[in-house]
Amino acid sequence: MFDFLFRKKKYEPIPIFEVLGTDMHCHLVPKVDDGSKCIEESVECMKALASVGYKKMILTPHFQTPRFENDEDDIVRRYEEMKRQAADMGVEIDICGIGGEYRIDSGFAKRLENPRFLQIGGKYVLVEFSLHQQMMGCDEMIFDMQMKGYEVILAHPERYPYLNVGGSRMEQLKNQGVFFQVNVLSLGGFYGEEAKRRAFEMVEGGLVEFLGTDTHNSMYAQALIDLTHNRKVEKLLMNHEFLNKTL
Repeated sequence: MFDFLFRKKKYEPIPIFEVLGTDMHCHLVPKVDDGSKCIEESVECMKALASVGYKKMILTPHFQTPRFENDEDDIVRRYEEMKRQAADMGVEIDICGIGGEYRIDSGFAKRLENPRFLQIGGKYVLVEFSLHQQMMGCDEMIFDMQMKGYEVILAHPERYPYLNVGGSRMEQLKNQGVFFQVNVLSLGGFYGEEAKRRAFEMVEGGLVEFLGTDTHNSMYAQALIDLTHNRKVEKLLMNHEFLNKTL
């Protein structure tokens, strides 16, 4: 299946993401969210990530009410089984951790009552907002997380149209100590020109600590391979420091 992906490719992969080392946002635990549908697709994507330079990866399934009512213990079991299968299928990238992408939604306050967050690198929790409208009380819930000892990373802020680059809302989040993670595919226009423009502005403005692939399936993997031939993205990777390598 992976060979078919490469026969259909537009470009050969170039390992430009070696400078990051670790992908810390992807959806490759099979059949738990809107990401990979089977272990074969997960392995295909993992091999693609390795081909563009990633050495390690941390998986981050969705936790979202009511769409993805995942349980942390079940996700860990599925992750461990996936790791065993991937190793048997020849995956060489280091599958080094399981986190989660937690939507701040109507069920999030209940999670905070007895937090069991799956953490990235042992301390970070990846959260996301709605793409359409931020939920009331987000700041208070983020503050509650921080008071419980968690470091908070906001996933793909470039995709929230209400979060203006340089605006007071973004400044407030940064002053609150929230880390920002931009999707690398945004830099290539995968989510549209507006998200691309915002992604570059955020990175070039020094607002971004992490980059993630947010890989869901083979289409994302192919887009990532194609992106390795984007010289503007390669230059950005060389000229800015990110925290991925600390994971």
